[in-house]
Amino acid sequence: MVRPPLTEEARERGRRLGELLRRARGELTVVQVSARSGVPAETLRKIEAGRVPTPAFFTVAALATALEVPLEELVAACLEPVPRAGLGSLSA
Repeated sequence: MVRPPLTEEARERGRRLGELLRRARGELTVVQVSARSGVPAETLRKIEAGRVPTPAFFTVAALATALEVPLEELVAACLEPVPRAGLGSLSA
């Protein structure tokens, strides 16, 4: 089965998720979060770098629990409208 390519919007949501998790991790190392969540360290690195833009629900839930971030907060931040290229300067 061939998976259709992700849209740029889906990729941007993945980048947002990665950034949110990286910020929530704070002073904790990737290895510490991995141990707390059960998510492999390399998987967490890939999510944080945006290389896994659509991680499995249970992966995100485990990370959110380990980092004490409500899932609702992650969802809300990742579903904010994505600014269109070139239009950001129009809102100033």
